[in-house]
Amino acid sequence: MDRLPSWLRQHLAAIRAVVVLTVLLGLIYPLATTGIAQALFNGKANGSIVQAGGKDVGSAIIGQSFTDADGKAVKKYFQSRPSAAGDGYDPTSTGASNLGPEDVVDVLPVPGAEGKQSLLTRVCARSRAVGELEGVSGARPYCTADGVGAVLKVFPDRAVSVNQACPAAPFVASYQGLKVECAKPGEDYAAGRTVPVRGAVSRVPVPPDAVTASGSGLDPHISLAYAELQAPRVARERGLPLDRVRALIDGNTTGRALGFMGEPAVDVLELNLALDRS
Repeated sequence: MDRLPSWLRQHLAAIRAVVVLTVLLGLIYPLATTGIAQALFNGKANGSIVQAGGKDVGSAIIGQSFTDADGKAVKKYFQSRPSAAGDGYDPTSTGASNLGPEDVVDVLPVPGAEGKQSLLTRVCARSRAVGELEGVSGARPYCTADGVGAVLKVFPDRAVSVNQACPAAPFVASYQGLKVECAKPGEDYAAGRTVPVRGAVSRVPVPPDAVTASGSGLDPHISLAYAELQAPRVARERGLPLDRVRALIDGNTTGRALGFMGEPAVDVLELNLALDRS
């Protein structure tokens, strides 16, 4: 070996290091950690799967939709919060929408292009839909009555309700003496001054987690406020006393982490399974 050229010795040493580290870190370590996880934390290691009637019905740590084939809410079940992970609650595409509070202007659809809803319009549309489902007002500040962002693009001689495509009637007729027009799909309004209009809404019965996705898009919980909002509808659909449904909510509510971090939350899957059992 000493007679080998130095460059060849260096390459052989590098190859040996790659082989050793591959076996150690690519084979022995993964097998050891997997074995320990399966032996000590079998349920969690396999995805915290929840079963009912001998069948897998979901995961305790990943949310899911309770909708029919058309994507409409099944009224006898509590509904989860929205998800921005893939097509919804996709653990291979976990993440948020990455849209911020300044994302308020829609891209209206035109022939050959679908368009794009702003974060504000998504919130407005969700709030309106939840309000209709629960029989309450879905109105929110900065939202129009038809469920889009109440946003104007203001020019020297006119104002445009940029999220309301013609022939929709603008949510306000005028702004600071300027006539407000509906938006024409495909027209460029970037030069106008963006003015979100708050409106006169003071009471918002639809809670924030009903209209916004979690950071991961996989949150299996909802707030107590959202659960309480849904309770009358679920009780009515199932023919159960409202007090019984509220008791099930309490039984499936987790407290604050370490007793002081965060807020109490309701496990939607476990709550719906408890309803089915009852």
